[in-house]
Amino acid sequence: MMHDTSSIKVWDISIRLFHWSLVIFFVIAYITGEVETETLHAWAGYVIIALLVYRLVWGLIGSCYARFSDFIYSPAAIRDYLKSLITLHPKHYPGHNPAGGLMVILLLLGLMATSWSGLKAYEAEGKGPLAVSTISLTIPTAQADDWKHGKYQGRGDDFWEEAHEACVSFMLLLIVLHLGGVAVSSLLHRENLVRAMVTGRKPVHRE
Repeated sequence: MMHDTSSIKVWDISIRLFHWSLVIFFVIAYITGEVETETLHAWAGYVIIALLVYRLVWGLIGSCYARFSDFIYSPAAIRDYLKSLITLHPKHYPGHNPAGGLMVILLLLGLMATSWSGLKAYEAEGKGPLAVSTISLTIPTAQADDWKHGKYQGRGDDFWEEAHEACVSFMLLLIVLHLGGVAVSSLLHRENLVRAMVTGRKPVHRE
């Protein structure tokens, strides 16, 4: 079957910078999760939170294919697309396909949960922005130094540390599924999605 293939601009420069920055800082956060590199781990987490805030805003007011309205599909549409993969001839989408759109949402939610649990775990150690607000708003001045020096550690920090680790494990699972989906989609649609996230352009196929 012959295809008339042309290229269109899909991903704007800010989305591409967001994507690769998120990859870089997630890797940094992951490999610096030990106590010895706690400060770098925390700052990588803060950058990820800033990136998430940007993505949520850009998902509402950004370019066409970056908006949530372009890639949030109904459960039926997602199910039909997944079934079409079996035929090896799934429908081509200029932006995210239904499965890819679902993965974007899951990744964003997973990163939010990971970031929040990380902040709470850091707060339990008397550190981070949540601890600062807790000290200033709810702890008498005479007890603030005790909090900063760890007197109140152990009250919930184990829970949040375990929750943070669980969220990271969930993120790793999503990343594996995401990479697999990128490979399958690139093969079936005859397009290089990694290159598209670098150049911002994707091919359009006309039967």
